[in-house]
Amino acid sequence: MEATAGGFLLVLLVVVPVTGLLLGFALGGRAPERIALWLMPVGLAMALVLLAGVLHAKAPVVAFVGGWAPPLGLALRADGLAAAMLLTTALIIGAIAYFARADYRTPLHAPEARASLAFWCFLLALWAALNAAFLGGDLFNLFVALEMLTFGALALACLDGKATQFKAELRYLLFALIGSVLYLLGTALLYGAYGTLDILLLARAARADAATIVAASLMTVGLLGKMALFPLHLWLPAAHAGAPPAASALLSGLVVKASYVLLLRLWFWVMPAALLLAVAPILALLGAAAILFGSLVALRQARLKLLVAYSTVAQIGYLFLMFPLVAGSAGEIAERAWTGGALQAISHAFAKAAMFLAAGVIARAMGHDRIAELQGAARIAPLSVLAFGLAGLSLMGIPPSGGFTAKWLLLQAALDSGQWWWALVIVAGGLLTGGYVFRVLSAAMRARAAPIFPMVPVDLAQERVALGLAVISVLLGLLPLGAFGLVLIGR
Repeated sequence: MEATAGGFLLVLLVVVPVTGLLLGFALGGRAPERIALWLMPVGLAMALVLLAGVLHAKAPVVAFVGGWAPPLGLALRADGLAAAMLLTTALIIGAIAYFARADYRTPLHAPEARASLAFWCFLLALWAALNAAFLGGDLFNLFVALEMLTFGALALACLDGKATQFKAELRYLLFALIGSVLYLLGTALLYGAYGTLDILLLARAARADAATIVAASLMTVGLLGKMALFPLHLWLPAAHAGAPPAASALLSGLVVKASYVLLLRLWFWVMPAALLLAVAPILALLGAAAILFGSLVALRQARLKLLVAYSTVAQIGYLFLMFPLVAGSAGEIAERAWTGGALQAISHAFAKAAMFLAAGVIARAMGHDRIAELQGAARIAPLSVLAFGLAGLSLMGIPPSGGFTAKWLLLQAALDSGQWWWALVIVAGGLLTGGYVFRVLSAAMRARAAPIFPMVPVDLAQERVALGLAVISVLLGLLPLGAFGLVLIGR
C-alpha cells in the first residue's frame, strides 16, 4: 500500500490535540479551557473532511510518518471504520467539553484551579490517544496509544479526589496494567516471529503456528481486560459509576471502543482465517454471557450510575456477537454482521454518553442517585429524564433508533447464517434492557405528594447536551442503510 492524497489529515488529527495539550499546560490559567474549546470544531471539521475523502475514494487514506514506508517507518491508515469512529469521537468529546464548562470553568481573574487545569489538559490527551488508536497501523504504536488512553482516563476519573474514586480507579489501573503486559508480550512474540508489527505486512505473513497462537491469545486476553468483557468486567462498574459525569461518559462511551477496534484489526486483518474461525465462537459466547449477566445485575442495582455502568458491561457483549457471524459467513451476510457490529459500537457510544451525562444531572439535582427515591426527577430535570429515556430506546433496540438497526442487522445475520442461538441472546438482552430502563423512568416520572425542589440549580445547557447525544443515538437509525456502507470500506 502507498501513501495517498489527504494523508496529512491523519497526522493533524493526532498532532493538533497534542499541541493544544502542550500549549494549555504551559500557559495554564484559563488557556487550557479556551484552547480545548477552540480545537473541538477544528477536530470535527478534520474528521468530516477525512470521512468525505474516504467515501469519495472508496478506499482507505494512508500516510507514512516522515515519508518512510513500513517496516522502516510508521503508517497511519483511515479506513471506513476508523473514519466513522473519528467522527463519533469528535462529536462526543466536543459535546462533553461543552457539558463540562459548568463544572470545570475557570472564572475571569480567578486563580488557576488544579481540577480545571487537569480536566482540559487530560481531555485533549484522551482525544489525541483515541485518534491515534483508531488510525494506528502498527501494533506497537497502538499499544502506546492505549497506554496514553488509560492514563488519561484514570486522571479524569479521579478529578474529584474522593477516596472511593481512588480505590475504584486503582482496580482499573491494575486490570489495565495486566492487560498491557499481556498485549506487549504478544507483540514481542509476533515481532520475534515475523520481524515487523505493521498490520498489513503481518497479515501477509501470519501463520497458524504455536508462536502466533500464543501471541494472539495473550493480546486478546489483555484487550478483553481493558474492555471489561465478562468475566474480566470486575473493575468497570465501580470505576465508571464513581467518576465525575463527564469522565464517566468518556470512559463508557469512547475509551472501551479503542480496544475493541484494535481487537477487530488483530483478528480480521492479521490472524489467519483458521484461527479466527476457532476463536470467534468463544468470543461470542463471552459476549452473550456479558449481555445476560450485565443486564440481570443492572436490573438489581439500587443506584442509578451503577445501573448505567452494568448496562455498559451488557452492551459491550453485543460487540462480540459479530465475530462468528462475520467469520462463518460470506458476502451480504458477513457485510450485514460487520455493519451491525460497527453501528452497535457507534450508537452505544452516543447513547451511553448521553445516559451518564443525564444520570449526573439527575443525581446532582436530587442530591442522590438512589433509584427508589427518584420520584419527581422528571419535574426538576425533565430534559435529562427525556435524554435517559431516548438513550434507553437505543440500548433496547426499539425502532427507529441506531441501536435497533445495529441489533436488527446482527439478528438477521444470525438467522441467515444458521446461527439462530445468537438471535435469542439479542432478543433476551433487549427485553432485560427494557426492564431496567423502565424501572428508572417509572421512578423518575412518579409524582411526589409534597413539592420538590432541586438540591442545586439544574444547568439547562448540560441537559441540552445530554439530550442532543441521545437524539443522535436515535437518529442514527433513520439514516438509509447504504450510508453505513462506509464502515465496509477497507475491511
